[in-house]
Amino acid sequence: MPKARRSTARRPPGDPILAFKRHKVAPHEFVLDALAPLAPTTRQMFGCLAIYVEDKIVLILRDRTDYPGDNGVWLATTAEHHASLQREFPRMRSIGLFGQKSTHWQVLPADAPDFEEAALRACELIRARDPRIGKVPKRRLARSREKLPGVRAKTQRPAKSR
Repeated sequence: MPKARRSTARRPPGDPILAFKRHKVAPHEFVLDALAPLAPTTRQMFGCLAIYVEDKIVLILRDRTDYPGDNGVWLATTAEHHASLQREFPRMRSIGLFGQKSTHWQVLPADAPDFEEAALRACELIRARDPRIGKVPKRRLARSREKLPGVRAKTQRPAKSR
């Protein structure tokens, strides 16, 4: 019995069959509105939306069906700031889907009764440049080597001396 083959013909861009592709709405969009004065940038990360202010990642917005307990606003922080942030955000906790008891990423859970209030308070702290929230991501080795003066990238070979 012959196998069925899919048509490989390309469809024109205005074809209605392509109309299902829509831009996703940012989860917890009110957070982006609250950070708008800082002109944040966003990137897709782990199926979520990462928010950067200048060179720091400050938040990740998550609203997914897998691990719904970790939906909400993820704060980029370090363990040394957990206790002081816990006083400001009593329902804040470590991300559960990472499988560790304590993580640097902390979540303000979307199912908490004071979620929006807590998320807006986190935005206030970010706007005030609170050092407890935000981390400069580590650069990949290849990228950082290209940017350092006097350091050659791995792909370059040293010049032969005669």
